[in-house]
Amino acid sequence: MIEDSEVLLNPQRGEVWRVDLDPSRGSEQAKTRPVIVLSHKGIGRASMRLCAPIMHRLPVHTRLFWCVPISPREDNGCTKESTIDAAQTRALDVVRFVEKLGVLNATETDAAAAALALCAREDSRKYL
Repeated sequence: MIEDSEVLLNPQRGEVWRVDLDPSRGSEQAKTRPVIVLSHKGIGRASMRLCAPIMHRLPVHTRLFWCVPISPREDNGCTKESTIDAAQTRALDVVRFVEKLGVLNATETDAAAAALALCAREDSRKYL
C-alpha cells in the first residue's frame, strides 16, 4: 500500500530533512532529528533514501574520519556548528520525513558520501 506522504515527498541527494528516527534499537540515533540524504531517488526501493544523521559538533568529532563538519548557513537549515555522522547512515522510508530544512552544497554532500565509503572499506581501521 502506498501512503500519501510517499507520493508527495521526494527527498533529493544533498537535502537536509527533519526525520522521525523512532523506533530505534540499541545505539541507533533516535528521536526527530536532521539528516542529509546521500542517495539518489533511483537507488534501491523508490520510497527509500540512504541518510546520515546531523548532530551538534563536539571536539572529538575532528579526530573521527566518519564525522563531516558543517557550519550553519541560511540555505542548509543548520542552526549551529554540526557534524554529519556517516557511521550512523541508514536507509529510511520517506514516511519518516517530516520537514525539509535546507540543502548542503555538493562539496559537503560528497564529503559525507566519501566518509561513508571509508566506513565500508576493508582497511578502514587504518584511518582511526
